Amino acid sequence: MSSKNNININLHHITRVEGHGNIVVNANEGKIEKIQWQVPEAPRFFEAMVVGRDYNDIATITSRICGICSIGHTFASLKATEAALGIEISPTTRVLRELLIHGETLQSHILHVCYLVVPDLLKVNSVLPLVESHKDVVLLVTKLHRLANELCETVGGRTTHPIRARIGRFSMLPDKKELAGFKERLTAAVDDLKTLAEVVKSLAGALPDFTRETEYLSLTCDNEYAFYDGRCTTTDIDKTIPAAEYKSVVNEFVVPQSTAKYGKFNRDSFMVGALARYNNNYQQLTPLAASVGEMLGLTGINYNPFINNIAQVVESVFAVERAIDHINWLLDQDLELENPEIKPKAGKGVGAVEVPRGVLFHEYEYDDKGTCVKANCVIPTNLNHNNIQLDFEKMVPELMKQGKSETEIQFQLEMLVRAYDPCISCSTHYLDVEFKK
Repeated sequence: MSSKNNININLHHITRVEGHGNIVVNANEGKIEKIQWQVPEAPRFFEAMVVGRDYNDIATITSRICGICSIGHTFASLKATEAALGIEISPTTRVLRELLIHGETLQSHILHVCYLVVPDLLKVNSVLPLVESHKDVVLLVTKLHRLANELCETVGGRTTHPIRARIGRFSMLPDKKELAGFKERLTAAVDDLKTLAEVVKSLAGALPDFTRETEYLSLTCDNEYAFYDGRCTTTDIDKTIPAAEYKSVVNEFVVPQSTAKYGKFNRDSFMVGALARYNNNYQQLTPLAASVGEMLGLTGINYNPFINNIAQVVESVFAVERAIDHINWLLDQDLELENPEIKPKAGKGVGAVEVPRGVLFHEYEYDDKGTCVKANCVIPTNLNHNNIQLDFEKMVPELMKQGKSETEIQFQLEMLVRAYDPCISCSTHYLDVEFKK
C-alpha cells in the first residue's frame, strides 16, 4: 500500500435506507486504524410496551415496530400468542395469511430493488432522475408496487398494519369478485416481472464482485420455499431446529458502537434475508421463479451479499406465483367468517415468519388471565449488523489494495449496506444505562 493511502470516512447518516446508520473508516499511511458500521438510534422498547397488556392487543402494538414489515410482525405476533394459548388456525386463515405475506414481499422487494438499489447501479442519487431517463421502467415499477399495496389493503384491511388479521381468524373476508380481479392482475404482473428482471440483468454488471463466505440463516420446511412457517436452518448445518428454540440459534450480544444487538451461531456472524432464504431453499422455488433466477445467474449457493438484491427479484416472481395459487384455492372454497372460542390461560409461545429482510421471531409469556408478562422480539436487521461489520472489514483492505479512492470506497460501502435492505430503526433494542448515586 502507498504511504499516501490516507482515508477518513465519517458518514452520518447513510441515505436510501430506513433509519440511521453511520460508516466510519480511518486509515493512516495505508494502515487501517478503524472500520465500523455504527447504529446510533435510540432503542424502541416495544417489548416493554406490551407487558401488562391483554393478549388481544399485542399484535396491534407490535405491528407498529415496522411500517414496511408490519404484516410479518402481525403474523409473528399472532403465531406466538396462538402457540401460548394453544390455538390452531383453519386452512382458510392460513391461506389468507400466506397471501398477505406474499403481498408484503412483493411490496417491499419492488420498493427496495427499484427505488433504492437501482440508483446505485446507474450512479444517480435517487430514483427521481430515472423518471426522465427510464420512464417506462419507473411506470412499470409503480404499477407493480401499487398492485402489491392494493392486494395487502384488500386482504388485510389496510396497506400497512393490517386490521383484519386477528387471533385464530380474520375479522372480515375479501369478496370473491375482488379476489378474481387480483388473480387477473397478478397473472398480468408475471410478464411485467420478467421485463423487470431483464432490466435488472442489464444493470447487474454494476454490482461489485465481492465475496465473503458466511453462514446463512432462514426458515425451511419440507413442502415449500418457506415464508409463513418453518424450522430454523443454516448453510452450515444439515438439520433443522424448532423455531421455539430460536435463542440457541440467534445468540444475541451487544457491542459498543450499536444500539442494536448482534447475532451469531456457528461462525462469527450470519446473514438473513432473501439471499439466505435462497441459499437454503432454492431447490423449492416455483418453476418460473427458478427460471428467472437462472436467467439472472443465480444458481446454487452464492456468497456475494450484493446478490441479495437479485434474490429479491426472484422472490418477487415467487410471491406472485404463490399469490395466484392461494387465490385459486380461496375461489374454490365456501368462505365464511370464523369465530373460534378463545380462553385465556398461562403459557409461553414463539412465532417465526420470514419477512422481506429475513427471519423474524416474537416470543410472549402470558399469565392465567391472558395478560402479557414478558416479551422478546428478534428483528432480522439486528441479525445482519454483525455480518455487515465483517463484510466491511474484508472489503476495505481489498479496495485499498486496488487503489480505490476514498470516495469510491465510501460509495461501495454504502452500496453494501443498501444491499442488505436494512430496517435500522426496527433493530435497535439495546440500551446501556449507567446508574449514578
